[in-house]
Amino acid sequence: MLRVGVFGAGGRMGATVCEALAADPDLELVAAVDPHRVGVAAGGAVVAAHRQAVADAGAEVVVDFTIADAARDNLVWLAEQRIHAVVGTTGLTGEDLERLDFAFTSADRACVVVPNFAIGAVLMMRFAELAAPYFDTAEVIELHHNAKIDAPSGTARLTVERMAAASSTWAPDPTEHEMLTGVRGAEGPAGIRVHSVRMGGMVAHHEVILGTEGQTLTIRHDSTDRASFMPGVLAAVKAVPGHSGLIVGLDTLLAI
Repeated sequence: MLRVGVFGAGGRMGATVCEALAADPDLELVAAVDPHRVGVAAGGAVVAAHRQAVADAGAEVVVDFTIADAARDNLVWLAEQRIHAVVGTTGLTGEDLERLDFAFTSADRACVVVPNFAIGAVLMMRFAELAAPYFDTAEVIELHHNAKIDAPSGTARLTVERMAAASSTWAPDPTEHEMLTGVRGAEGPAGIRVHSVRMGGMVAHHEVILGTEGQTLTIRHDSTDRASFMPGVLAAVKAVPGHSGLIVGLDTLLAI
């Protein structure tokens, strides 16, 4: 049975992860950590204040759903402890990922950074990548709950990166004058525009719109409950011990 710990266990996502891990017969939740929710119950575990709790409990894998500022240090520490990591924390930079790759490769452990654990979102990114060479314009809209502090979402960023890499024939933006500053959104790789919405009542939603002469294609994925992420989290936890170094995206583990 694989022994698993959770960082950020007191948050909504972390608490949901704890419950999912505790319910899986192949996994054992051995430690939950969150300095802001010490002493509360999470999946049958009592939340501890310090990350040392996962090492003391013999965790082989730790799931991190914290914030980027905390994750940067905690993840390198996990590599030093020779503990695999599954990361749902967003806001990590390219420099952060390079540092994690070096740390985990050196420790012969793996760190899986997943912008979106929903299987449908993974498929959405793959479909957009496949469609990109057949269209010359595209824009991405991501919509999230109003407690998300970073924008755009990691899913939107990765989607645009993969679409840009899949085609080199994108048309230029025709906009010459913005009557409201920023109205065209942010310019991502290959000039693909990204728009972020933050609103109460939402969880996580992504829409890719591709267009060429005479036709458009819309690919959309909606997570309406955090439970949608749990099958992907469990799959990543079970797969990560067989890998080393940095892995970005759930699709690599699922061979999508």
